[in-house]
Amino acid sequence: MTPSTPLEPLYDVSQGEDVLQSPELAALYGPLRFPKHRSGPHVIANFVSTLDGVVSLGGADETGGGMVSGFNDHDRMVMGLLRAAADSVVVGAGTLRAVPSHVWTAPHIYPALAGPYQTLRKVLGKTGPPLNVIVTARGDIDPGMRVLQSEEVPVLIVTTSQGSARIRSLGLPRSIQVTTVETADRLIARSILDAVARVRSSDVLLVEGGPHLLGDFFADSCLNEQFLTLAPQVAGRDVPGGRPGLVTGRTFAPEHPLWGRLVSVKRGGSHLFLRDAFSSESPANGN
Repeated sequence: MTPSTPLEPLYDVSQGEDVLQSPELAALYGPLRFPKHRSGPHVIANFVSTLDGVVSLGGADETGGGMVSGFNDHDRMVMGLLRAAADSVVVGAGTLRAVPSHVWTAPHIYPALAGPYQTLRKVLGKTGPPLNVIVTARGDIDPGMRVLQSEEVPVLIVTTSQGSARIRSLGLPRSIQVTTVETADRLIARSILDAVARVRSSDVLLVEGGPHLLGDFFADSCLNEQFLTLAPQVAGRDVPGGRPGLVTGRTFAPEHPLWGRLVSVKRGGSHLFLRDAFSSESPANGN
């Protein structure tokens, strides 16, 4: 089942060449343009949030974005669209643990549009699925997870020296690539991007979580655009820090606020689809 109506465009100032050479996807989303960079990929992130800023409801069965969006068809369609346009998809170990049977491809998140997604990748010259990049400082991953055993997608694990020792003891398939980029406990975004570049040349790199990883990309000024689905739900918080927001583990304002520039707003029913651009130079305000 696909969305019954296309997204309604409310505002759009995006620049670049339209990548949607698919009539089905263009009819549902409209133009999707990404600016070109002289060096390195265009780095985007995609999240869904409640009205009160919650991106994960917590609990064993409620950590995925589906519970936040209400398993909204438009949201899953956009998730698939961005994965179809991406060369690499980056997730943290916490996100991996939350959805152990997941693989980060467009058809997996929205099978109803599997055909148009695959057609789009072929038109864009992207052979095969996107590189699934797993970021883990400690190597705390379950070797039985689908993405690590099915060989459905190419996988790169980016870790520290400590994490590498643990991962290499797990007996993972030889197709899984492991690279060590730091000796410290925390991996920085620029090192992650460098590690990905050595394995897969990427025009578009998609970050899908979690909030700690996204905070690191913001902190290193490595994120070019944030796609955010705003769901018409109020989740609430009963204990401080019990339910994460978009960014966790980092504080920017008021000392170093990160202001974005609104690029696009679309509406699907009562859900809003926001797109903001960020630059390496943080402006003093949102103008």
